[in-house]
Amino acid sequence: MFEQPADFHAESEALHHLLSGLSDADFEHPTRFKQWTIRQVLAHLHLWNWAAGQALVDEPGFVRFMASVQQYRSTGTMRDYERQWVGALSGTALLHAWREQAATLARQFADADPKQRLKWAGPDMSARSSITARLMETWAHGQAVHDLLGVERIDGDRIRNIVVLGVNTFGWTFTTHRQPVPAVVPAVRLSAPSGAVWSFNDTGAGDRIEGSATEFCQVVTQVRNIADTRLRVSGDTAAHWMRIAQCFAGAAETPPAPGTRFREKTPDWFAPPA
Repeated sequence: MFEQPADFHAESEALHHLLSGLSDADFEHPTRFKQWTIRQVLAHLHLWNWAAGQALVDEPGFVRFMASVQQYRSTGTMRDYERQWVGALSGTALLHAWREQAATLARQFADADPKQRLKWAGPDMSARSSITARLMETWAHGQAVHDLLGVERIDGDRIRNIVVLGVNTFGWTFTTHRQPVPAVVPAVRLSAPSGAVWSFNDTGAGDRIEGSATEFCQVVTQVRNIADTRLRVSGDTAAHWMRIAQCFAGAAETPPAPGTRFREKTPDWFAPPA
């Protein structure tokens, strides 16, 4: 037993609670994340949660799935593939299907060896890393939904998983941007939601990042520009890392421009759940 499956499930349940009172029409509102609608966010999470389960329990099936994705991508977009994959599911029906699949995935990974190697769209990864990536994606895409609905998210210390992922992908960030990896990793000292202090790479080097663990997660998942946080960044390497930080796999992505991702005023059509 390892804690990441339960943390993933808790993050999924928190997002479900936020969305549980929406009407079917409400899922069509666009977020500030590339104008994805709430429906597109859920379709994306639902498909790749399912894919992570396939990688764990049916490797040949996962390989066939990825071949179909690559074939489709030669003529269509990933959003089109995800829409096709979920079929007629939308609105509250999609929300229910995503929630049920997330619960299934958490149970599957809870029984897995955390060191088991799994295939993925990018490099192979451990089962622990795989479910952590699902938690990270749920949290990151959930931020866009919270922002759209004008709701300030109250994080739990389970975001430490994302912090660790962010710290561990320091080298990956530079590699995926085709830049030399700096020899010294900046020190990171963050305040957890509980008030605890999390420290990493505290070698006394001049490069340092300090502040809120939530804001650090926002930067490394690219849901906020570093300029829109109160993180304190010292040193050229730390500053450069925070300008391009990317804790997720895939091609290099450009962080959002300053001032473009923020919590909006609660719309008239949304009633926050009790």
